[in-house]
Amino acid sequence: MMIDKQQDDSTQVDTKAPSPITFRLDAKSGVPTYLQLVQQVEHALRLGFLELGDQLPTVKEVVSSLSINPNTVIKAYADLEGKKIAVGKPGQGTFIVSVPKTIEMSQLHGLRRSLKRGWLRSAFDAGLDSDGVEALFASTLREFILEIAEHADSMAAEAELLA
Repeated sequence: MMIDKQQDDSTQVDTKAPSPITFRLDAKSGVPTYLQLVQQVEHALRLGFLELGDQLPTVKEVVSSLSINPNTVIKAYADLEGKKIAVGKPGQGTFIVSVPKTIEMSQLHGLRRSLKRGWLRSAFDAGLDSDGVEALFASTLREFILEIAEHADSMAAEAELLA
């Protein structure tokens, strides 16, 4: 809680809590700025850093901290509203209204630790930089998801034959 001293010596209490998310931009990523903001909110939700009811930074705060056009932030927040993740309340701010199903925080920490000590360590030791690691991970993830989908399709086909 912050107390601001007024000129007339009366005190005013600022009850607005800071947002639990701070946005960062990667100019080299090739991802549009508004989409980087959307993805950061989605990732923060999946990892438990943002929760139901949390307030996102105001448009003015994001514009000030990142030196970007207000329309970019407005577009990102509109995208989040369209996905039914957040809702803007005039004069109050933008709030998280739905949270995707995720796993327990302790389980997330275990997976993160395993990833850092295992696969990431091996990838960096092999000579990949962070961009190479991201590219390899993304392509492997896409391949893995396709394999799962193909396996599910073949299992459904087998079930149909047995029925």
